[in-house]
Amino acid sequence: MNDKTIESDVAGHLRRVAEDFERLGEQLSSSSQPNPFDAVTRLAVERVPAAAGASITTLKQGRFTTAGSTDDVVRRADAIQYELGSGPCIDAIVEQTLYQPKDLGSDGRWPEYGRRVVGELGMRSMLSYRMNLESTGTIAGMNMYAREVDAFDERDVAEGLLLTTHAAQAVTAAHLREQAKHLERALESNRDIGAAIGVLMAQHKLTRDQAFDLLRIASQNTNRKLHDVALDVIDTGVVDVTPHGRS
Repeated sequence: MNDKTIESDVAGHLRRVAEDFERLGEQLSSSSQPNPFDAVTRLAVERVPAAAGASITTLKQGRFTTAGSTDDVVRRADAIQYELGSGPCIDAIVEQTLYQPKDLGSDGRWPEYGRRVVGELGMRSMLSYRMNLESTGTIAGMNMYAREVDAFDERDVAEGLLLTTHAAQAVTAAHLREQAKHLERALESNRDIGAAIGVLMAQHKLTRDQAFDLLRIASQNTNRKLHDVALDVIDTGVVDVTPHGRS
């Protein structure tokens, strides 16, 4: 095989990967699942026939949780890992790598987990990936479970990588959209508070700081959000700073 043939094969492979990645994105975007984690797990079992189920684990503040799954069986398989503090998914997340245990019943790396997941749930092999979600402040990993020994081939491993990459992209996009919503709400609240301060300054000849202090006092006394107090001031021009309590 000459250099040109090798280059052509590599180019063809990369093009197929890019095309498959694009198709996968279209499938995810058309999913009816509101949770992007759930959407990815369901797509995983569709595209990897060997997978009996799939899940996504997240790590926040030192605690592992299942953020999306295809069914309760894989949730239980995840929970056993969290209970033991050991398993392919936990290690994939912590060590930032891919694990492909081919026979959980005899894998010496996770003997207790393998004994339980095989005996209790009948899961015998896995694929576990670290998911790159650094920009969201979340650490995550994707798992695929199979009931057969050595169920996943090289194509499945490659497909899992595409799914994991797309999952990270989808979740990051959802996180950014949520951040934008929070920012928009914060800006709207600040505008309303500023307008209420202007009303109080104009009506009572107060400085900006004095008007803001009155809003804060009213918020404290009535146990209401500052934004809600500001809306009342805008509507009525009145601020209630009378202490409210029980005699």
